Amino acid sequence: MKWKGRRKSRNIEDRRTRRSGKAVGGIGGLGLIAVLLIGAFLGVDVSPFLQGDDSGATSPGGGEITAADRQAGEFVSVTLADTEEIWAEVFRTQVDETYQPATLVLFKGATQSPCGGASGATGPFYCPSDKKVYLDTEFFTTLSRKMGAKGDFAAAYVVAHEVAHHVQNELGILGRANALRKQVSQEDSNAISVRIELQADCYSGLWARYAQARFGTLEPGDIQEAMNAAKQIGDDTLMRNAGRTPMPHTFTHGTSQQRQRWFATGYRTPDLGACDTFGTDQL
Repeated sequence: MKWKGRRKSRNIEDRRTRRSGKAVGGIGGLGLIAVLLIGAFLGVDVSPFLQGDDSGATSPGGGEITAADRQAGEFVSVTLADTEEIWAEVFRTQVDETYQPATLVLFKGATQSPCGGASGATGPFYCPSDKKVYLDTEFFTTLSRKMGAKGDFAAAYVVAHEVAHHVQNELGILGRANALRKQVSQEDSNAISVRIELQADCYSGLWARYAQARFGTLEPGDIQEAMNAAKQIGDDTLMRNAGRTPMPHTFTHGTSQQRQRWFATGYRTPDLGACDTFGTDQL
C-alpha cells in the first residue's frame, strides 16, 4: 500500500502522550474486531466485559512514543483520510447525503470511551455513542505476529472495518440492529451481530475498490493481505486456533469464509446495495 507522504486526516485524537490511567468499565461497540475475537483466540470468555457504561469519562493511556508508534500513527491517519474521501463520494453519489466522518482515537495502554474501557488487549472498536473509533496501534503487532495477518493493507482493512461501522451508524443501520438485538435471545442477537460485522467487511471491500480507483495506492498482494486478515479473524478459525470446537450459535463476526466472501463482494461490486447482509439468507 502506497501511503507515505500522503494527506493525513485531521480527525485524529491522539491520547498516547498522556499519563497512563486505569481503564474501568466494559468494552462496548459492535465495531470491535477485537474483544470476542481475541478472547476466542486466547481461549478466554470475555462476554462479561461487553456491558459498557455510558459515563463518557476518559482514562488516558500513556508511555514513551517510539518511532514505530509514530509511523503507525501516521499510517492510521493516512488510511483514515482515504476513508473520509471515499465515503464522502459514496454518500454523495449513492445516497445523496453528506458524510460526517468519524474521529479516530489513538491511545497507548488504556483509555475510556462512552462505551466502556479500552486497553491494548481489547483491540480496535467503534463506539456509536460518541462516533469515535478507538485504536491502540499495538494491535497491528498482535494481528501480524499472533494472528498471522501480515502486511500494511491487513492493518488498513482493520481501520476500514471500524470506519465501516461508523458508516452503518450514519446510515441508521447500526442503531436499528442494536435496538433489535436487545429484544431477542442471545443466540438471535449473535446472529444479528454476524450480519453487522459481515456488512462492515463488505463496506471495507467497497472502500478498497474506490481507493484503488481514486488514489491508485494498492500494490500487488494488498487485496490478498486483506483477504488473509479476514480469514484469520473468522470466528471458526479463531476458535480452532484457541483449541476450541467452533460453535456457530456463539459466532458474533462470521466464519472465515463468510468474512472473505463479503469483503470480496464489496470489492467486486462497489455498491451499497450489494452489501445488504440483512436482506439475504445466504451469508
